[in-house]
Amino acid sequence: MSSIRPFRPGDEPALAEICLRTADAGADATGVLADDDLWAEIFVLPYVARHPEWAWVVQGDDGEPAGYLVGAPDTDAFEEWFAEAWWPRFADRWPRPEAETTRQDGILLYAYGRRPGAEPFSTDHPAHLHIDLLPDLQGQGWGRRLIDTYVAALREAGVTGLHLVADANNAGVIGFYPRLGFAEIPAHEGVRAFGMAL
Repeated sequence: MSSIRPFRPGDEPALAEICLRTADAGADATGVLADDDLWAEIFVLPYVARHPEWAWVVQGDDGEPAGYLVGAPDTDAFEEWFAEAWWPRFADRWPRPEAETTRQDGILLYAYGRRPGAEPFSTDHPAHLHIDLLPDLQGQGWGRRLIDTYVAALREAGVTGLHLVADANNAGVIGFYPRLGFAEIPAHEGVRAFGMAL
């Protein structure tokens, strides 16, 4: 029986694999970039390194992680840590590209550009999240349960708002978030952003 549990050290490889298998607008991103590891080092592993207490895992029937939600209650503080402590470790492996000539270049430029205030969403919605579920778990209510778990914890901690950003090509999620109480908020080209007051 699938269930939600808190993140545990040792989950990192499974979460990285889930991230990779859902990173291409919800589809498998294996081989999309020159280096498959890049997805997880930006979108999931820094979260469990910085805020393991704000991470939950959906454990499948076989006991293995099959989905997750990771978050940061203070986006600006997280982005400062990402820019100063997390990302510099990868400068030799993934140097900053001169221009965006490939999709990997674009993702690297995003990573190098992360900093407090780089996105406007945290002003009114200070917390943010990333959520991914393998296809076998999608459509069964696990996304809603993960978000409900996170929202309850944020409210208990006194956090006043939450946002998330989705690939504009990920049609499967665009209709999902408004059903959970999120409202669409202005975003830049290529993404859709959603916010919720807590």
